[in-house]
Order: sequence, then C-alpha cells, then structure tokens
Amino acid sequence: MHGLLSLRAIVCLTSLAPATMLYAAPDPQVEALKQELMELKQRYQAQQQALMVLEQRVRQVEESPAAPPPKRLTRSPADQTRGAQTVAAGAPGTSGSSYGQSLKEDSEPAQSVSNLYDEASGFFGGGKFSVETGLTYTHYDTRALVLNGFLALDSIFLGNINLDRIKADNWTLDLTARYNLDQRWQFDINVPVVYRESTYSSGGAGGAGPVTSDATVTRDPTIGDVNVGVAYKFLDESENWPDAVFTLRVKAPTGDDPYGIKLVNDPTNDNLSVPEDLPTGNGVWAITPGVSLVKTYDPAVLFGSLSYTYNMEDSFSDISPTINTKVPGDVKLGDSWQIGVGIAFALNEKMSMSFSFSDQFASKSKIKPDGGDWQDVPSSDYNAANFNIGMTLAATDNLTIVPNLAIGLTDDAPDFSFSLKFPYYF
Repeated sequence: MHGLLSLRAIVCLTSLAPATMLYAAPDPQVEALKQELMELKQRYQAQQQALMVLEQRVRQVEESPAAPPPKRLTRSPADQTRGAQTVAAGAPGTSGSSYGQSLKEDSEPAQSVSNLYDEASGFFGGGKFSVETGLTYTHYDTRALVLNGFLALDSIFLGNINLDRIKADNWTLDLTARYNLDQRWQFDINVPVVYRESTYSSGGAGGAGPVTSDATVTRDPTIGDVNVGVAYKFLDESENWPDAVFTLRVKAPTGDDPYGIKLVNDPTNDNLSVPEDLPTGNGVWAITPGVSLVKTYDPAVLFGSLSYTYNMEDSFSDISPTINTKVPGDVKLGDSWQIGVGIAFALNEKMSMSFSFSDQFASKSKIKPDGGDWQDVPSSDYNAANFNIGMTLAATDNLTIVPNLAIGLTDDAPDFSFSLKFPYYF
C-alpha cells in the first residue's frame, strides 16, 4: 500500500513538473518503481487466489460437517428371546395382559433405545419406507493474517498488516427418503436446499490500516448437490460380533459450482475482494464407499464408521476468479477420509443421548489451465474434526425428533453446527 501511494505521489508530481524534468528522471529510479508496481500486482493476485481458496474450503467442509451415524437394517439384538417367546419393541399384543407386560419389561429394551436404533442406524421400524425432513444451521468464522511488505535488517517489518475475515452463516433443508428391502438392503435419496450468507472483512479501508470495511454476499435458497446411497448389511450382530454394513454414496453436481465466480474489488478498500455469487455445490461427481459397525450393550450402543470420498476430475469453461478473464481448465478436488466413533445410551423410556467424534481430512486440490500443467491450490487441504452431542426423542410410535450439536475442534471445521431432524417411519 505504501508503495502504491508513493507511486501515485510521484505521478502527481511529475504531471506538474516541466517535461524536461520528466525526461531527466534517472533510469534506476524508474526501474525500481516499475519493479515495486509489479510486486504489488503479484501480491494482489495472490490475495485473490487466497480468498478463492478460503471460500472453496468453507464449501467443502460444509458438504460434510459431521460423520453420519452408521446404517442398520435390522431390529436391535436387544429384542431378546425369553422362555421361547420373542417380544419386539412396540410389538402388538404385548401389553394386553399382566403376563405380556411383565414379559415385555424383562425382554425388550426401552422405547428410546429402539428409536435410537431406528434413527441412528437407518432401520425403518419394521416397515419399508421412511421420510425425513432436516434443518441444519452452520456458522463458520475464519481469520487470516496478511502481510504486505518486507523485512528490513532482518527484524523490522515495513509494510501493511491486515486481518482478513470470513463469516459464513448457512441454512440447509434436507429432504430424505429411504426404502428398506428384505431387512438387508437399503436405498435412499437426499435433496438439500441451501441458503448462504457470507461476510468478508479486511483492513486498509480508505488507505488507513486500522480502518476495516466489510461486504456481505447472500445466496437465495437453491438446490445443492443431490446424492443417493445404497447400504448392504453383510454381518448380523451376535454376542461377540457387531452389525457390519457396507455403504456406497454417489453425489451429483446438481448445485451451482464455485468455478469462474469473479472476485470484485470493494470501492472503499483496495485490500478487499468479494465473490459475485456463492456456490451451492462442489461442481464434480463424488463417490463415497464406507463401512459402519454397530454393537449393543443394552442400554448403550457403540458405533463407528470409516469412509473414503473420491472426487472425479472435471473440465470447466472458466476457472479464473479475475474479472474480464476467462480461463478454461480442469479441476481435481482433493480426496478425503472420514472417521467417526461414538456411544449412545437411553435416559428413560422416551429419550436417549449420544456422544461422538468425527474427523474428515482431505488432500490438496489441483487445477490445470488449458495448455498448462497441474498445480496445487495452496491451503486447499484441511482437517475438520467435530465433537457431536445428539438426542433422540420418541414423539410417537412413528415420529422421532433428533437434535444434534456439532462443535468444531480444528480451525478448518465450522465453529458449530446445529441440526434438527424429523424422521417418520411407515
């Protein structure tokens, strides 16, 4: 910034000076000014790229804020068999006599444990269909220290120190339908509707370092990346072994991708650039295979999951964030691993709680302009860990209410995310 002001001052002075003085300027000084101007342009381009990376990383982390609970396709093994009689949770006829009530109390788990299985593992309560409506709010706040200048005498920094900040508030409405086939296979489809609001802040407004300015960009509710999944239970829970389920999900790029969105300069602050629009998807196909394990220790349930997401390479007509510049090229988002472990237990007949840890870490993304080579996108790798606190409330025999709070444990994770789901079983 100081270099740019110096250049402007020199230009103003030279415009008032005689032409002979202008031509008499020493060549080394002119070359030094040109070099300084070139360095400032390079730093500005670097800031633009850094802002694009932060925006993309926010979007990638939001796509997978927390590890989903494991999938279960059969009734809880806590439905014990006593005295050659099997009584399942909520089974008809078990409450019609004192004998049936006594047998029920001895042999079946609390309704909250049964509902915990129904929701946390995808079991349909003995039916074939399930529909779920979920609403998730995610808050993301990241800060980046930007230094524009150089070190003098290896200890004194000359230049500008700015604190750039991005605050993102996102609402996602998830509509999910599931179908259960023979208590062994499960198929589902998820359609998200996304509303986004991001505020960008940076120092240096009006040429004053301590003065900050901000700009807010919003995106009206728009459909995100639709995804479908299939689960197959290949191991039934026994006394020594857990339920084991293989899952496979495919995400389609139905949302608006982030590539080619231009960064616009704030007229009041040369240090601040904001995107013209906000994306609602990653723009590429993704395949996620995974394995889930569930083990019952009535009234507690232990679960764990491991999955890997492969993002396919794709080509786009424009991958440049610079205005009036169109650069076609290829994009390869970094692949990611996701792990999750947790425990859930019943509090009473209608309510249960769960505590879990989830972590998702991804490699760097790469871009390749047409005619160029592959290059890593700086700071595009991330490690997003969350601690999750959930609850399962049995509202009716068919309707369950599931609130969940995810607290970010790393810088790349959202500060917090709160979701409220309403699965209904047929």
